[in-house]
Amino acid sequence: MYRVGVDIGGSFTDFAVLNEQTNQIHTLKVLSRPDQPGSEILTGLAQLEQRDGIAPQHIEYFTHGTTVGINAVIQRRGVKLALFATAGFCDVLELARLKIPHIHDLFSRRPAPLISRDRVFAIKERTDRHGEMVQAVDRQSVLEAIAGAKAAGCQGIVVALLHSYRNRHNEAAVKAIINEQAPELLTSCSADIWPIIREYERTITATINAYVQPMVINYLESFERALKTMGVLPPPRITKSNGGVMGVEQAKSECVQMVLSGTASGVIGASFLASACGFDKILSLDIGGTSADVAVIIDGQVAQGNGEIIGDFPIYIPSVAVTSVGQGGGSLAWIDNQGVMQMGPDSAGSLPGPVCFQRGGTQPTATDAFAACGMIGHGDLGYNAVKVDVAAARAAWQPLADKLDISVEETAETAIELAISSMYSDTSGLLSRFGLDPREFWFLAFGGAGPMMGCFLARELNMKGVIVPPTPGVLSALGGLVADIRNDFIRTLYSELDSTLADKLATEAEALSQRARGWLTEQHGEGMPFTLHYSADMRYRGQSFEIEVALEASWLTEANVNALHEAFDRQHQQLFGHCDASAPVQVINLRLVIASPTLKPTLNRLAAAQGPVAVAKQVSAWIDGAPHQVDVVLRASLGAGHQLSGPVIIAQDDCTTCVPPQMAVRVDEFGNLLITPLESN
Repeated sequence: MYRVGVDIGGSFTDFAVLNEQTNQIHTLKVLSRPDQPGSEILTGLAQLEQRDGIAPQHIEYFTHGTTVGINAVIQRRGVKLALFATAGFCDVLELARLKIPHIHDLFSRRPAPLISRDRVFAIKERTDRHGEMVQAVDRQSVLEAIAGAKAAGCQGIVVALLHSYRNRHNEAAVKAIINEQAPELLTSCSADIWPIIREYERTITATINAYVQPMVINYLESFERALKTMGVLPPPRITKSNGGVMGVEQAKSECVQMVLSGTASGVIGASFLASACGFDKILSLDIGGTSADVAVIIDGQVAQGNGEIIGDFPIYIPSVAVTSVGQGGGSLAWIDNQGVMQMGPDSAGSLPGPVCFQRGGTQPTATDAFAACGMIGHGDLGYNAVKVDVAAARAAWQPLADKLDISVEETAETAIELAISSMYSDTSGLLSRFGLDPREFWFLAFGGAGPMMGCFLARELNMKGVIVPPTPGVLSALGGLVADIRNDFIRTLYSELDSTLADKLATEAEALSQRARGWLTEQHGEGMPFTLHYSADMRYRGQSFEIEVALEASWLTEANVNALHEAFDRQHQQLFGHCDASAPVQVINLRLVIASPTLKPTLNRLAAAQGPVAVAKQVSAWIDGAPHQVDVVLRASLGAGHQLSGPVIIAQDDCTTCVPPQMAVRVDEFGNLLITPLESN
């Protein structure tokens, strides 16, 4: 029997298949088909059956991650929405948090909201901060708002009312009227999506959910049809932003939970690999066709966060702490009005794709830049899914080179430097956020473009080195395969940490536990093993924001408020270098994570090297402003213990690893490429 993990990206769809009897992992890449969602599944399963004899009816577990949600937000290609807000509080998205994106840039501007002010409609109602209803929903105001949304051509509605995290009755009443009067409009209520305190955070999360929902539903339905057509029997599971998996029906209604689906799959895959291979400090670097995603992994544990930035906006759901940059292998190059070259955020995706893929693309991309510089194009890519046309890439760069009055190679290298610069800025910000020293961390580079660009970014950040796993192009698919079943639950308490709260701590914890166990049974059946992990969002009284603190279940059942206080003090000391054990503490939210483990494969060792490294050929490549004669080595010819010096190009079926000068490569026992600066060897 087989377990299948699939990651559907903007350019390629990746497959990782585990044979439970032999522990062998089969991998495959096929081109994504955003014009025909689900068809790439048919193509991949057909090729796996033909090539490896993996019959669809023998698949007993199927999970997948997708970037369809995050790509829609980054590229602003979601649906047109209306927002129904409490009268007097209609500027919530415009005001946001009154922060500019780049505080040191005097010309920095806040991004335009996903819902413009003319599509925000006032609803007459009111619930107070304790959850008590002050004013019931005024039906006429809802009818007028529906008429306004229709007149504006809206395709969906977000309902986000004041204090609905305490009492969702009024939001439910508004939704009922919408369903009665305009059932064709998909409606997302903020308290149903993620019932957290603070109006902007709850509203923007619900907005992103609605922004991508029609696209996600269409995609998932096509996906389900494709599986049924091929004869795959088990219901599919979808990877979540928090690194777990969920059922398709939950994914359709809670689309925001899978906005970081493909991203989280990659991070979980990187975490599994790092833990199995013994790497303690890792930054995962997942570069696909549209974006580059970076996350922190320490001792095999993925850093979790809230308020992760997706494109221009934060998203306040439990998720892997990842920074997503609008730069990928398919990011398009263009010249702005001032005559300056820019890269992204628009991407060529799979169709038409980079010019060098010969699928109709005409505008040069980051991948075309590497092709024009001679660093890729020395073999087929994506398991022979595409052939790289270097001449076409060079021709695409010529018009931009003429405008800038420099050579094609210099133009292409400028594009690479721009992409790396953008990644540098956001990655260094992530490191600073956690107080980490980049010299202690490895990049684990994967995705179709991660090994191609990883070394260039690592040397700018002064990283310890770069790890390229044996099948980097399909690591996200492996992550979906090993991801645990996982879901998050939250209850806003907003209470002082004192004897008053002690009386209800055990009750609130048990209520969350019952919800979690009920969800696991409903979604995945009886008898599933599971673990429960409690935490709380806490702060000193007077602070504006809180930190998440891990809790022992016994502290809650025994109402041990002193243990909670001490745990918060320790966490505050670790993060900020100080704490105040005598200061009063508030508990804002109580959280619970339920997790059920899945089967994990065992990594195979690579055979020891036999003889010197075999050089397939030598090519000319433009690197660091000058031409170089570069060895091309086939990844399949390398054994454990082999060593190489840059510049060198390492080609394999699913990607190309580009190693610049002054860097060395060593192959470890698991077949990973360990790439480090020469001076550290």
